Amino acid sequence: MASMGFSSVHFSTHFKVPGGKPHPAMASLGSSFKIPTGFSKSSLIDRGFVFKPSRLSGFASRAPKTMGVAYATAAMEKSIHEFTVKDIEGKNVSLSKFKGKVLLIVNVASKCGLTTSNYTELSHLYENYKTQGLEILAFPCNQFGMQEPGSNPEIKKFACTRFKAEFPIFDKVDVNGPFTSPVYRFLKSSAGGFLGDLIKWNFEKFLVDKNGKVVERYPPTTSPFQIEKDIKKLLAA
Repeated sequence: MASMGFSSVHFSTHFKVPGGKPHPAMASLGSSFKIPTGFSKSSLIDRGFVFKPSRLSGFASRAPKTMGVAYATAAMEKSIHEFTVKDIEGKNVSLSKFKGKVLLIVNVASKCGLTTSNYTELSHLYENYKTQGLEILAFPCNQFGMQEPGSNPEIKKFACTRFKAEFPIFDKVDVNGPFTSPVYRFLKSSAGGFLGDLIKWNFEKFLVDKNGKVVERYPPTTSPFQIEKDIKKLLAA
């Protein structure tokens, strides 16, 4: 039997989910290990690994803009308005309908420790600013701790009944991995790049301006109320 080839890489295990515990998908390995021939970095990234070049002294959540330039530049040739998605009822929705609106895009879950605070604050922001041009787009996702296991009707009932959510909720999507929604590929490449594009957990947030361009990305632990000042600036622009 031919021997299996390996290539050496370094990888970071610094990422922790809210609460301080390591993400269950992250491997408990040392500072370096070897990738068997036939596997790729992208396939391991889909499984939760985060890589860093050995020349870097530490892993940064957002890569320098000089890294992954081609990937990010390709994404910036588009706007969010060019995409069509399915809503919670399975109907196609062109995001061009939100031209001229400020968008806060969030991957939501119903059974997360961040659920109550985020849904409550998102609903409050929407009530206060929807007439000024804010839209909140919620994309359910079950990739983090399987905390969004319900059907679309169950998700809609939960959000609209318990939290009185009036903002648009869309079809359940993947935000990482080979089946990532095209919208999330765009969002991540516009505000992440080569090393920082992995969605970390439920309730990560992207702020999009009236022209459909991503202007800021916030980690899951950033509360919607902490984003209010940035929303107001974009609404006034």
